[in-house]
Amino acid sequence: MKLSCVIRKQHYQFSSIREVLAKASEEKSGDRMSRLGAESALERMAAKVVLSEMKLADIYENPVIPYEQDEVTRIIYDDLNTFIYKEIKDWTVGELRDYILSRKAGMPELTRLGRGLTSEMISAVAKLMSSIDLVMASQKIRHQAYCNTLIGEPGRLAFRCQPNHPIDDPEGILASIKEGLSYGSGDAVIGINPNNDSVESVTKLLVMSHELMQRWQIPTQNCVLAHITTQMQALRNGAPVALMFQSLAGTQKANEAFGVSKEILDEGMGLMLSQGTAAGPNVMYFETGQGSEVSLESHEAVDMQTLEARTYGFCRHWKPFMVNNVSGFIGPETLYDGRQMIRADLEDLFMGKLHGLPMGIAPTYTNHMHADQNDQEIAGMLTALAGANFYMGVPGGDDVMLSYQDTSYHDDASLREILGLRPLREFERWLEKMGIMENGRLTEYAGDLSIFD
Repeated sequence: MKLSCVIRKQHYQFSSIREVLAKASEEKSGDRMSRLGAESALERMAAKVVLSEMKLADIYENPVIPYEQDEVTRIIYDDLNTFIYKEIKDWTVGELRDYILSRKAGMPELTRLGRGLTSEMISAVAKLMSSIDLVMASQKIRHQAYCNTLIGEPGRLAFRCQPNHPIDDPEGILASIKEGLSYGSGDAVIGINPNNDSVESVTKLLVMSHELMQRWQIPTQNCVLAHITTQMQALRNGAPVALMFQSLAGTQKANEAFGVSKEILDEGMGLMLSQGTAAGPNVMYFETGQGSEVSLESHEAVDMQTLEARTYGFCRHWKPFMVNNVSGFIGPETLYDGRQMIRADLEDLFMGKLHGLPMGIAPTYTNHMHADQNDQEIAGMLTALAGANFYMGVPGGDDVMLSYQDTSYHDDASLREILGLRPLREFERWLEKMGIMENGRLTEYAGDLSIFD
């Protein structure tokens, strides 16, 4: 295995595959803060050259965190299809990139291929791709999942209605839900981030959203994004839960900081399949994002992009209905500006899809980042072109509880119109019945909450 190369008469030597992966990454402030990123553009190019010539077998034999010490690594390797892996183990990462972008690699071929790739291999090939490569490759892959509705059908784009409120006021939340529904947002899920994480408060929000869905016969799913153990207790107490949420990361150490493990996730999924309200079989909702491990000092000297790929390898074990990336949520210490945020969104969408996941994107940014609405809208348009399954729908694009910027109900409607996409099939029929949509376009009732009076 070769870990060195010469560029412009300068010799570059790397100590490990982990270092090559880190140095080959596009510039991210979190990697610089961790002293993992390349020191120059030339060193980054040298790492990419070395990575392009590396065999997949070399990466397989050298996981960035050993199997014996990390639960995420064990899930990734235990779930791997070794028959498919053995077919391609002698490919170089460069050959893998060429195949993915070739005309002979379509949805069936890439779906099968992904089952034989470890997360580090998927991270590696993404590092060799330009932004347009990532869009082209992502376009080829589209995964479906079913909870109460079918997400991921071609020609359709879904949205999570995110009606957060700083004090969990039921009337404020209800008004935001109704506004989102009136703009065609909410077919992915009505998902509320609670300010109060108690079982009692979470149960009230679950009951309220479920009763609204029942009263208006809305074909969607509800979710309150509390910690999974809180949701599990609410479910045991009889709360109506259609989709169970949890944030996940790419190292065991970071997941332990989140208070989650394989055992807890297994228990949560088992409860959902036996006591949840959804038809299923996909009843889990995971949120991820580059930088969480760095912010928790749990990155194990691994670069952010590779850890994000490992998170997807962990996620796919539970066959989720939704995986939502929020890479810009933390701030400039992990992604400094809009350019880094856009690149991370494109990487994450591709990596999640190649893992076989029904991916959505939240092109988020915080007010202390060097990013603005233009960066967010560019990220939204590019990832929509690349075939994201869903986005967030936040009133005014400004989450007043979590204090960050995300796609608004108006942005959601615009993305559908720009690309000629429609809501999820069952939800579109409901919108037409309510007079909110006609022939795939919003009517004059969009934004009019009086239709719910």
